[in-house]
Amino acid sequence: MHPKDRKQQIGFSQRVRLEWLEVAARLVLTGNDEKTIYEALNDLLKDRLSVGSNARRSSRAKTISILMKMWVRPPKYLKDFHQDGLRLLKTLHPDEHLALYWGMALAVYPFFGAVALQTGRLLKLQGTVTTASILRRLKEQYGERETVLLAARMVLRTFSDWNVLRKTGKRGIYLPGTVQKVSRPELITWMIEAYLYSQTNGAREFKNIIHSPIFFPFEIQAVEKELVFTGARIEVLTHAIDQKLIYLK
Repeated sequence: MHPKDRKQQIGFSQRVRLEWLEVAARLVLTGNDEKTIYEALNDLLKDRLSVGSNARRSSRAKTISILMKMWVRPPKYLKDFHQDGLRLLKTLHPDEHLALYWGMALAVYPFFGAVALQTGRLLKLQGTVTTASILRRLKEQYGERETVLLAARMVLRTFSDWNVLRKTGKRGIYLPGTVQKVSRPELITWMIEAYLYSQTNGAREFKNIIHSPIFFPFEIQAVEKELVFTGARIEVLTHAIDQKLIYLK
């Protein structure tokens, strides 16, 4: 399983648009190799990011790295999870794709999940969220590294681009954005697995997962008896009559 020190890694440090994720995923689905996909993404972004530069650590290169790691070459332990995500992408309506992009980001980049969790908690508590309050909470978890603060701002801007947060007239203050209903059992099961990858090892109660603030852009309408956890990656333990604990094998 993923190493524990993953929790301190950042990785997701750029503003990433949904249409770029869509392009990357479609390139994979149509059978292109890594080199072809990288070149296609570079061509897509060359007039949008780091214009005129081909530096290895440019914002364009970092953004392409995020796109590649999510849909082209994810960590080895996510191979089967990633393939299931691609299969879902083929069958889901485009309006449902946000849940897949959210899930892949959670699984590949726990830092994305940390920002999402804090954002969801604050929205639930006070109905708005500020950049300053998110940064304050992340400092407690990751320390006062400049890379953490910059990356958190990029994730929040990504949330805004994805319309899950709405800008207000005041700088750095956001309102809740679009909330999408998720009812397909196979998608919910996959999102639960994404959640587990974003956390440290350990069991989580089913109800706590589907109602987690980390999924603040979604209304997960789960009928527990319709969810099938028979895959090789998830284990379910009935802790009480009405309590199921779910964990990664």
